[in-house]
Amino acid sequence: MAKRGAFICIEGIDASGKTTQAKILVRKLRRKGLDAAYTTEPSRGKVGTFIRRYILDREKRVPTTLEALLFAADRVDHLENEVKPALEKGRIVVCDRYVYSSIAYQGAAGLSLDWIQCINQFALVPDLAVFLDVSPEIVLKRLKRNKTVMETNANLQKVREVYLKIVRDGKMITLEGDKPIEEVAKDILRVALDFLERSHAL
Repeated sequence: MAKRGAFICIEGIDASGKTTQAKILVRKLRRKGLDAAYTTEPSRGKVGTFIRRYILDREKRVPTTLEALLFAADRVDHLENEVKPALEKGRIVVCDRYVYSSIAYQGAAGLSLDWIQCINQFALVPDLAVFLDVSPEIVLKRLKRNKTVMETNANLQKVREVYLKIVRDGKMITLEGDKPIEEVAKDILRVALDFLERSHAL
C-alpha cells in the first residue's frame, strides 16, 4: 500500500515570512528524500489568477462577502485540481495560505466566522497547520513593495487576533516568526518531521 500523503499549511499575516518558509520546508523535506510539493492560495488556476489581478491589486477593497466567495471558489478549484491529486499520489503538500486566511482576513473585516466556515465546509482539514506569529509593526517595516488594500496596521492587528483565536481553538499551532529565517525554518522542520513520524507518513 502506498504511503498516504500529508497536507501541511503555513499561515501568517502578510510579510510574516510564510512564503519563504513554505518553500524552505519543501526544499528541506526533498533533501531528506521525501516527495514534497509547494502550492499557494490564491492558486495559479483561473479563479486564483483573477483574484490576484482584480481583487488584491486595487486601491479600494471589494465587498468582503464577494472577496470571501471568490476565495472559497478558488479553494474548490485548487483542492480538486492540485491538492487532492497530489495527496492521492502520497505526496506531502505544503500550502502557503489556506482556509484560515479566509477566516482571518474576511473575519477581521467583519464577516461572520461561522458563515466563512460554512462556505468553506468542503475544504480538507489540514494534517498540520502552522501560524507564524509576527507583529504587524514588524511586517509593515519589512514590506518593500506597494502595500495591498489589506496591508494596513489596523487591519493586520485584527487579522492577527483572529489567527490567534484559531490557534486557541486548537486548529493551528503557533511558532515565533520574527527570529532569523534559518531559526524559524529549523522550528518548522522539527514540527513537520515530528508530525510526519507520529502520523506514520514517513
